[in-house]
Amino acid sequence: MAVYNIEGCQWNCYENSTVLINKMDIHDQSQLDAVEKQITLLRGIQTEKETEFVNVDFDFYCSLHRFLFGDLYDWAGSLRSINISKKGTVFCRHTELEQIGNLKFARLKSQNYLLDMPDDEFIDELTELYHELNMLHPFREGNGRTLRLFITLLVRNTERDINFALCDSDMLNIATIKAAQGDISMLREVFKEIIE
Repeated sequence: MAVYNIEGCQWNCYENSTVLINKMDIHDQSQLDAVEKQITLLRGIQTEKETEFVNVDFDFYCSLHRFLFGDLYDWAGSLRSINISKKGTVFCRHTELEQIGNLKFARLKSQNYLLDMPDDEFIDELTELYHELNMLHPFREGNGRTLRLFITLLVRNTERDINFALCDSDMLNIATIKAAQGDISMLREVFKEIIE
């Protein structure tokens, strides 16, 4: 589980803890992390194999989160109702999530989902989209995994491939922090390295 600073840090958590209330009634954070990792890994693989990249909008994005985390959380796929920040990065206000999310996906649709773009332009647009969706952070938990899954589906739809396993996770985290501070160059370099 990501360590967020949130309004009411025990929102949707078991009493006197920061462990999210879950369908398996797991009260230990390390045990929940392990189960969550296994479930989302399997669901992610299944999604990559079975999901058609059609009717792609903000609801589609939310449905990916619902599929990844629905075995664990009742609120999977639902927009968060609190404001959150992490390591000094303040994410989109919860009251603006739906409006901004719909605008981001309308823009992506107007770009024909980055199809038929030259490689340099594609990397630029993908980097910007990744950064913008990361700053949106629409869910209470599981934003990074949902974002990486969506980006994988988007890239493959352009007949390219992407492999996040080739990227050091700490490097990706640093790149997203730098992007939040206004410098997306490192994030762009990450994508250049992991996209074929």
